[in-house]
Amino acid sequence: MKAVVVESYDSIDGIAIKEVSLPGISAGEVRVKIGAAAVGFVDGLKVQGLYQTKDPLPFVPGTEFAGVVDAVADDVGAFKPGMPVIGMTRSGALAEYITVPSAALKHLPAQVAFEAGASFQANYLTGLYALDARAALRAGETLLVLGAAGGVGIAAVQIGRLMGARVIAAASTPEKREFAARHGADATIDYTKADWRDTLKALTGGHGPDVIFDPVGGEVALQAFRSIAWRGRHLVIGFASGTIPALAFNLPLLKGGALLGVDLAQIQKREPETHARLIAQLFDWLASGKLKPVVGKVVPFENFRDAFKTMQSRAALGKMIIKFG
Repeated sequence: MKAVVVESYDSIDGIAIKEVSLPGISAGEVRVKIGAAAVGFVDGLKVQGLYQTKDPLPFVPGTEFAGVVDAVADDVGAFKPGMPVIGMTRSGALAEYITVPSAALKHLPAQVAFEAGASFQANYLTGLYALDARAALRAGETLLVLGAAGGVGIAAVQIGRLMGARVIAAASTPEKREFAARHGADATIDYTKADWRDTLKALTGGHGPDVIFDPVGGEVALQAFRSIAWRGRHLVIGFASGTIPALAFNLPLLKGGALLGVDLAQIQKREPETHARLIAQLFDWLASGKLKPVVGKVVPFENFRDAFKTMQSRAALGKMIIKFG
């Protein structure tokens, strides 16, 4: 089978598709023929050796995928060949086939395309965990989403609306702001403008946002916190700007505000009951059609580098998807 193989930490251009062995199946495992896989910000860091943890070389990148069950171990009863599924794994999704423990898979509703399934789990679980379990967002509150047109940002926009919040989407270009508005934002802001905080103040009637969803970091994060409402909650999702901000402790004191970290990698281990509840909620929304995952640019497997480059340039609208033939 063919797979993207990282043999040394290099630029995206230094990574190639290779012929590798079809993965076998051990007890408790399922082999999936992949229909689509997602490329996120973390994937881009991993292939260059820039992420906080490194996969042993060589490795196949990719953590999210959707496809059809190809084969199952004798002790697996929940999945059968031909079933559509989605899954998450540490690595290995940018390949024609992947073998994972059955616990890593979920049934994909028949009406959901592989591209939507592959873009679903990480971003939407991050968004719901942040807004529900961490910030306790309430109906009627104002949610400010920074980087609102990215994969995790647009998920927060959609989930915020489902939870009854008024959503203000902050993004850097007219195209990105229109994209966020199309997917549920009540208002938008250009945070590249010097007076964007004045616009935010006007939009909130001087109150400020009750919750800030921040996958961006950098200077815009500091400025956003300065505008937060009394007893507001600022959710730290990531640092797509490339800069980790340093917040003066007097600001949370003066604002009565809280800075809340969100790390998807630790949720299932540290909060298994919360993780199970949120996953159930997400898949209920997915099956009922209340939540329709946003699919960004879709590229064929052989053009996988385009997905990485678009994502790294911060030009992506939604999550980048690689489609297999």
